[in-house]
Amino acid sequence: MRQPLVSVIVDNYNYGRYLAQSIESALAQTYARTEVIVVDDASTDDSPTVIRRYARVVPVFKAVNSGQASALNAGFLASHGEIVIFLDADDYLEPDAVARVVAAWKPGIAKIQYRLRVIDGSGRAVELFPPRDTRFDSGDVVPLLLRSGRYHTAVTSGNAFSREVLQRILPIPEGEFRISADGYLVTLAPLFGTVLSLDEPLGVYRLHERNAWATRESAAAGRFRHSLKQDFSRYRALSSKAAELGLEPPIDPGLHDWLHLESRICSLCTEPEGHPVRSDSRVFLGWRGFRESLRDSRLRWTRRAMLAAWFLAVGLLPRRHSRALVIWRMAPAARPWFLTKLLRLIRGRQRHAPRAA
Repeated sequence: MRQPLVSVIVDNYNYGRYLAQSIESALAQTYARTEVIVVDDASTDDSPTVIRRYARVVPVFKAVNSGQASALNAGFLASHGEIVIFLDADDYLEPDAVARVVAAWKPGIAKIQYRLRVIDGSGRAVELFPPRDTRFDSGDVVPLLLRSGRYHTAVTSGNAFSREVLQRILPIPEGEFRISADGYLVTLAPLFGTVLSLDEPLGVYRLHERNAWATRESAAAGRFRHSLKQDFSRYRALSSKAAELGLEPPIDPGLHDWLHLESRICSLCTEPEGHPVRSDSRVFLGWRGFRESLRDSRLRWTRRAMLAAWFLAVGLLPRRHSRALVIWRMAPAARPWFLTKLLRLIRGRQRHAPRAA
């Protein structure tokens, strides 16, 4: 059988200190038919110098910083692979990542997704993303997308896309997806084929002060507003493409997605005057979150029960108590010691509990 060409497109902006490891991981792939494109989005650090050290990469230097969507669009135009992996410059791939993707690839696949090992800024292993107790969604995920606007997937570096599919959804709208452009890709790609999930980690996601996870353990209102803004942009893109394909566009899909509802109720609790959905109430969002978290059979039953209880409490308790619950959930460092100890005990039991079918 003819071996497909695979493009690894590294997108970079001012990640010079991590860039070499990312590029070298792409160049070191055991699969021979791999091309490496590196897009620099007008960095002001030493990134251009780092890129020029590698004769085997195809460099794309942008004159003006325009954001992640613009960088991914430019990288795709410079690529030729039948399978495309977008790799953030602060992440890197395992040596056999491309080989594993190619071995698993079948006709009709829109994308393959895989877990990533998460490390901190010093390189210490933290966890997996998604965690082992979260079941990936595979196969035809269109019904899930049209209902809730989301399926369980990976971040940018944890996906490999069919070029034919990318040609049908690119370019990514650069104004709406200046950051978190992967949200557009993973939302629209499954409309054109199936999703295949590999449970093994094939790459590394680096947690540091400048990436999205820097705000992951924060209860700042801006964090929730950003998440909601990205969700609403994804929903608009999904509705437009679904209508184009003759599918029924989703109506307020976020009301069926506990992750979206989590951001929505947190936004309302932390800064109600700036909340983007004026008709929302804590009682309504708490009830929806309670119901949707219990319905998510991809999670262990203990996690579903804890999420449901949290939503109900945030929706019904007085505002000051609800705000405390938001802070304790979203900013672990602010939790009382007894709550931290209790959660560790529950998580320890979860590791030995049977996974949801």
